[in-house]
Amino acid sequence: MTLALAIVLSACNRNHYTFDASGSFEAEETIISAEAQGILKLFDVQEGQILQAGRQIGYIDSIQLHLRKKQLEAQIVAIAGKKPDIPVQLSALQEQLRTAEREKTRIAKLVEGDGATPKQLDDITAQVEVLKKQIEAQKSSLGISSESINNEIVPLQIQIEQLADQLDKCRIVNPVSGTVLTKYAEANEMASIGKPLYKIADLSNIILRAYITGKQLPQVRLNQKVRVWTDDGNGGYKETEGTITWISDKAEFTPKTIQTKDERANKVYAVKVRVKNDGSYKIGMYGEISFN
Repeated sequence: MTLALAIVLSACNRNHYTFDASGSFEAEETIISAEAQGILKLFDVQEGQILQAGRQIGYIDSIQLHLRKKQLEAQIVAIAGKKPDIPVQLSALQEQLRTAEREKTRIAKLVEGDGATPKQLDDITAQVEVLKKQIEAQKSSLGISSESINNEIVPLQIQIEQLADQLDKCRIVNPVSGTVLTKYAEANEMASIGKPLYKIADLSNIILRAYITGKQLPQVRLNQKVRVWTDDGNGGYKETEGTITWISDKAEFTPKTIQTKDERANKVYAVKVRVKNDGSYKIGMYGEISFN
Protein backbone atom coordinates (compact mmCIF):
# COMPACT_ATOMS: atom_id res chain seq x y z
CA MET A 1 0.00 0.00 0.00
CA THR A 2 1.38 3.39 -0.95
CA LEU A 3 1.75 6.18 1.59
CA ALA A 4 -0.80 8.35 -0.25
CA LEU A 5 -3.38 5.56 -0.15
CA ALA A 6 -2.78 4.99 3.57
CA ILE A 7 -3.36 8.69 4.30
CA VAL A 8 -6.59 8.68 2.29
CA LEU A 9 -7.88 5.56 4.06
CA SER A 10 -6.98 7.03 7.47
CA ALA A 11 -8.84 10.26 6.69
CA CYS A 12 -11.85 8.31 5.52
CA ASN A 13 -11.78 6.25 8.70
CA ARG A 14 -11.74 9.39 10.91
CA ASN A 15 -14.47 11.05 8.82
CA HIS A 16 -16.64 8.01 9.49
CA TYR A 17 -17.31 9.36 13.00
CA THR A 18 -20.01 11.97 13.50
CA PHE A 19 -20.38 13.89 16.73
CA ASP A 20 -23.19 15.93 18.25
CA ALA A 21 -21.09 18.19 20.47
CA SER A 22 -17.54 18.83 21.59
CA GLY A 23 -15.76 20.39 24.54
CA SER A 24 -12.90 19.90 26.96
CA PHE A 25 -12.38 17.92 30.14
CA GLU A 26 -12.33 19.57 33.54
CA ALA A 27 -12.52 18.44 37.16
CA GLU A 28 -14.35 19.62 40.24
CA GLU A 29 -11.43 21.43 41.82
CA THR A 30 -11.21 22.45 45.47
CA ILE A 31 -8.75 25.03 46.78
CA ILE A 32 -7.73 24.21 50.36
CA SER A 33 -6.80 27.28 52.41
CA ALA A 34 -5.22 27.81 55.81
CA GLU A 35 -7.61 28.24 58.74
CA ALA A 36 -4.98 29.59 61.15
CA GLN A 37 -2.09 32.04 61.12
CA GLY A 38 1.52 31.11 61.78
CA ILE A 39 4.56 29.32 60.40
CA LEU A 40 3.94 26.13 58.42
CA LYS A 41 5.99 23.78 60.59
CA LEU A 42 5.10 20.76 58.44
CA PHE A 43 3.48 20.62 55.00
CA ASP A 44 3.78 17.18 53.41
CA VAL A 45 2.14 17.71 50.01
CA GLN A 46 3.45 17.13 46.50
CA GLU A 47 1.82 17.92 43.16
CA GLY A 48 0.40 14.78 41.60
CA GLN A 49 0.06 13.13 45.02
CA ILE A 50 -3.15 11.23 45.74
CA LEU A 51 -4.59 12.13 49.13
CA GLN A 52 -7.39 10.51 51.08
CA ALA A 53 -9.99 12.56 52.94
CA GLY A 54 -9.21 12.97 56.64
CA ARG A 55 -5.43 12.60 56.28
CA GLN A 56 -3.34 15.11 58.24
CA ILE A 57 -0.74 16.58 55.91
CA GLY A 58 0.80 19.27 58.09
CA TYR A 59 0.36 21.73 60.90
CA ILE A 60 0.82 25.42 61.68
CA ASP A 61 2.84 26.61 64.70
CA SER A 62 0.46 26.66 67.68
CA ILE A 63 2.73 27.27 70.69
CA GLN A 64 1.27 30.68 71.56
CA LEU A 65 -2.28 29.36 71.35
CA HIS A 66 -1.35 26.45 73.61
CA LEU A 67 0.21 28.78 76.19
CA ARG A 68 -2.86 31.05 76.17
CA LYS A 69 -5.04 28.00 76.77
CA LYS A 70 -2.89 26.93 79.75
CA GLN A 71 -3.07 30.47 81.16
CA LEU A 72 -6.87 30.48 81.01
CA GLU A 73 -7.03 27.04 82.63
CA ALA A 74 -4.83 28.32 85.49
CA GLN A 75 -7.14 31.36 85.89
CA ILE A 76 -10.14 29.07 86.20
CA VAL A 77 -8.42 27.03 88.92
CA ALA A 78 -7.53 30.22 90.81
CA ILE A 79 -11.06 31.64 90.59
CA ALA A 80 -12.69 28.32 91.48
CA GLY A 81 -10.53 28.22 94.60
CA LYS A 82 -12.41 31.27 95.89
CA LYS A 83 -15.75 29.49 95.88
CA PRO A 84 -17.13 29.11 99.40
CA ASP A 85 -17.55 25.65 100.87
CA ILE A 86 -21.22 26.07 101.74
CA PRO A 87 -21.68 22.93 103.93
CA VAL A 88 -18.58 23.78 106.01
CA GLN A 89 -19.54 27.42 106.50
CA LEU A 90 -23.08 26.49 107.53
CA SER A 91 -22.06 23.67 109.87
CA ALA A 92 -21.57 25.91 112.96
CA LEU A 93 -25.03 27.50 112.67
CA GLN A 94 -26.64 24.15 111.94
CA GLU A 95 -25.03 22.69 115.09
CA GLN A 96 -26.37 25.64 117.11
CA LEU A 97 -29.81 25.01 115.64
CA ARG A 98 -29.73 21.32 116.59
CA THR A 99 -28.68 22.24 120.16
CA ALA A 100 -31.47 24.85 120.41
CA GLU A 101 -34.08 22.39 119.12
CA ARG A 102 -33.02 19.80 121.70
CA GLU A 103 -33.24 22.48 124.42
CA LYS A 104 -36.68 23.49 123.15
CA THR A 105 -37.88 19.86 123.41
CA ARG A 106 -36.50 19.58 126.96
CA ILE A 107 -38.12 22.85 128.12
CA ALA A 108 -41.46 21.89 126.53
CA LYS A 109 -41.51 18.72 128.70
CA LEU A 110 -40.58 20.73 131.78
CA VAL A 111 -43.43 23.18 131.10
CA GLU A 112 -45.86 20.25 131.05
CA GLY A 113 -44.66 19.24 134.55
CA ASP A 114 -44.51 22.83 135.84
CA GLY A 115 -40.72 22.57 135.93
CA ALA A 116 -40.25 25.59 133.61
CA THR A 117 -42.20 28.69 132.74
CA PRO A 118 -43.95 29.34 129.41
CA LYS A 119 -41.66 32.36 128.95
CA GLN A 120 -38.62 30.07 128.87
CA LEU A 121 -40.32 28.01 126.14
CA ASP A 122 -41.15 31.14 124.17
CA ASP A 123 -37.56 32.36 124.43
CA ILE A 124 -36.05 29.11 123.18
CA THR A 125 -38.65 28.91 120.39
CA ALA A 126 -37.71 32.42 119.27
CA GLN A 127 -34.02 31.44 119.37
CA VAL A 128 -34.70 28.43 117.12
CA GLU A 129 -36.51 30.62 114.58
CA VAL A 130 -33.68 33.16 114.61
CA LEU A 131 -31.11 30.44 113.91
CA LYS A 132 -33.22 29.08 111.03
CA LYS A 133 -33.40 32.52 109.45
CA GLN A 134 -29.67 33.04 109.94
CA ILE A 135 -28.98 29.75 108.20
CA GLU A 136 -31.26 30.65 105.28
CA ALA A 137 -29.67 34.10 104.97
CA GLN A 138 -26.16 32.64 105.10
CA LYS A 139 -27.08 29.95 102.58
CA SER A 140 -28.49 32.60 100.20
CA SER A 141 -25.42 34.80 100.58
CA LEU A 142 -23.02 31.92 99.98
CA GLY A 143 -25.11 30.73 97.01
CA ILE A 144 -24.99 34.17 95.41
CA SER A 145 -21.24 34.34 95.96
CA SER A 146 -20.75 30.88 94.46
CA GLU A 147 -22.96 31.71 91.47
CA SER A 148 -21.04 34.94 90.90
CA ILE A 149 -17.77 33.00 90.78
CA ASN A 150 -19.31 30.48 88.37
CA ASN A 151 -20.35 33.38 86.12
CA GLU A 152 -16.76 34.61 86.12
CA ILE A 153 -15.55 31.19 85.02
CA VAL A 154 -18.01 30.77 82.12
CA PRO A 155 -16.40 33.39 79.78
CA LEU A 156 -13.00 31.82 80.44
CA GLN A 157 -14.34 28.39 79.55
CA ILE A 158 -15.74 29.80 76.29
CA GLN A 159 -12.34 31.33 75.51
CA ILE A 160 -10.74 27.93 76.12
CA GLU A 161 -13.22 26.35 73.68
CA GLN A 162 -12.35 29.03 71.11
CA LEU A 163 -8.64 28.33 71.57
CA ALA A 164 -9.28 24.59 71.29
CA ASP A 165 -11.02 25.24 67.97
CA GLN A 166 -8.11 27.41 66.80
CA LEU A 167 -5.64 24.74 67.88
CA ASP A 168 -7.62 22.15 65.94
CA LYS A 169 -7.50 24.38 62.85
CA CYS A 170 -3.70 24.51 63.13
CA ARG A 171 -3.81 20.88 62.01
CA ILE A 172 -3.99 20.79 58.21
CA VAL A 173 -6.33 17.92 57.38
CA ASN A 174 -7.19 17.10 53.78
CA PRO A 175 -11.00 17.35 53.47
CA VAL A 176 -11.62 15.55 50.15
CA SER A 177 -10.07 12.58 48.39
CA GLY A 178 -8.31 13.38 45.15
CA THR A 179 -5.11 14.31 43.34
CA VAL A 180 -3.09 17.41 44.23
CA LEU A 181 -3.09 19.65 41.14
CA THR A 182 -1.20 22.70 42.38
CA LYS A 183 0.81 23.47 45.51
CA TYR A 184 0.82 27.11 46.63
CA ALA A 185 2.91 27.00 49.82
CA GLU A 186 6.00 25.38 51.30
CA ALA A 187 7.03 24.35 54.81
CA ASN A 188 8.46 27.19 56.95
CA GLU A 189 6.49 29.82 55.05
CA MET A 190 4.07 32.13 56.85
CA ALA A 191 0.45 31.08 56.55
CA SER A 192 -2.51 33.36 57.14
CA ILE A 193 -6.22 32.64 57.44
CA GLY A 194 -7.65 32.17 53.96
CA LYS A 195 -4.27 31.78 52.22
CA PRO A 196 -4.48 29.00 49.57
CA LEU A 197 -2.26 26.03 50.33
CA TYR A 198 -3.02 23.63 47.49
CA LYS A 199 -5.62 22.69 44.88
CA ILE A 200 -7.07 19.19 44.75
CA ALA A 201 -9.52 17.39 42.49
CA ASP A 202 -11.02 13.94 42.34
CA LEU A 203 -9.85 12.62 38.96
CA SER A 204 -11.44 9.18 39.30
CA ASN A 205 -14.45 10.78 37.64
CA ILE A 206 -13.81 13.61 35.20
CA ILE A 207 -16.18 16.08 33.59
CA LEU A 208 -16.48 16.83 29.88
CA ARG A 209 -18.00 20.28 29.46
CA ALA A 210 -19.54 20.27 25.98
CA TYR A 211 -21.74 22.71 24.11
CA ILE A 212 -24.94 22.00 22.21
CA THR A 213 -27.21 24.18 20.09
CA GLY A 214 -30.73 25.19 20.94
CA LYS A 215 -32.01 22.69 18.37
CA GLN A 216 -30.21 19.88 20.18
CA LEU A 217 -31.56 20.87 23.58
CA PRO A 218 -34.73 18.70 23.33
CA GLN A 219 -32.52 15.65 22.64
CA VAL A 220 -30.76 15.74 26.01
CA ARG A 221 -31.90 15.09 29.55
CA LEU A 222 -30.31 14.62 32.95
CA ASN A 223 -28.76 11.17 33.62
CA GLN A 224 -28.84 10.39 29.91
CA LYS A 225 -26.09 8.02 28.74
CA VAL A 226 -23.96 9.31 25.85
CA ARG A 227 -20.90 8.13 23.94
CA VAL A 228 -17.68 10.04 24.60
CA TRP A 229 -14.83 10.09 22.09
CA THR A 230 -11.23 11.25 22.45
CA ASP A 231 -8.17 10.99 20.24
CA ASP A 232 -6.34 7.74 20.90
CA GLY A 233 -3.00 9.12 19.69
CA ASN A 234 -2.90 6.74 16.71
CA GLY A 235 -5.15 8.61 14.34
CA GLY A 236 -8.34 7.09 15.71
CA TYR A 237 -10.70 7.58 18.63
CA LYS A 238 -11.08 6.08 22.05
CA GLU A 239 -14.70 5.49 22.99
CA THR A 240 -16.32 5.31 26.43
CA GLU A 241 -19.66 5.97 28.09
CA GLY A 242 -20.60 9.11 29.98
CA THR A 243 -23.62 10.46 31.87
CA ILE A 244 -25.12 13.93 31.51
CA THR A 245 -25.17 15.39 35.02
CA TRP A 246 -25.95 19.04 34.32
CA ILE A 247 -27.61 21.10 31.59
CA SER A 248 -27.31 24.87 31.60
CA ASP A 249 -30.59 26.77 31.67
CA LYS A 250 -29.01 29.82 30.05
CA ALA A 251 -27.62 30.26 26.57
CA GLU A 252 -24.13 31.62 26.13
CA PHE A 253 -21.84 32.47 23.24
CA THR A 254 -19.75 29.67 21.82
CA PRO A 255 -16.31 29.53 23.51
CA LYS A 256 -13.47 31.32 21.72
CA THR A 257 -11.72 28.00 21.09
CA ILE A 258 -14.15 27.55 18.21
CA GLN A 259 -12.23 28.51 15.11
CA THR A 260 -14.48 30.76 13.05
CA LYS A 261 -15.94 34.09 14.09
CA ASP A 262 -19.39 33.15 12.78
CA GLU A 263 -19.46 30.00 14.90
CA ARG A 264 -18.37 31.94 17.97
CA ALA A 265 -21.29 34.34 17.46
CA ASN A 266 -23.82 31.51 17.85
CA LYS A 267 -25.40 30.89 21.22
CA VAL A 268 -25.14 27.46 22.76
CA TYR A 269 -25.96 25.61 25.96
CA ALA A 270 -23.33 23.98 28.15
CA VAL A 271 -23.74 20.43 29.41
CA LYS A 272 -21.57 18.42 31.77
CA VAL A 273 -20.88 14.76 31.07
CA ARG A 274 -19.36 12.68 33.86
CA VAL A 275 -16.89 10.07 32.65
CA LYS A 276 -15.22 7.29 34.62
CA ASN A 277 -11.51 8.01 34.35
CA ASP A 278 -9.14 5.10 33.79
CA GLY A 279 -6.19 7.48 33.98
CA SER A 280 -6.10 8.38 30.31
CA TYR A 281 -8.35 11.45 30.55
CA LYS A 282 -6.60 14.68 31.57
CA ILE A 283 -7.84 18.14 32.43
CA GLY A 284 -7.85 20.29 29.29
CA MET A 285 -8.13 17.40 26.81
CA TYR A 286 -10.70 17.78 24.04
CA GLY A 287 -13.54 15.35 23.68
CA GLU A 288 -16.60 14.74 21.54
CA ILE A 289 -19.99 13.30 22.40
CA SER A 290 -22.75 11.61 20.45
CA PHE A 291 -26.26 11.11 21.76
CA ASN A 292 -26.91 7.82 19.94
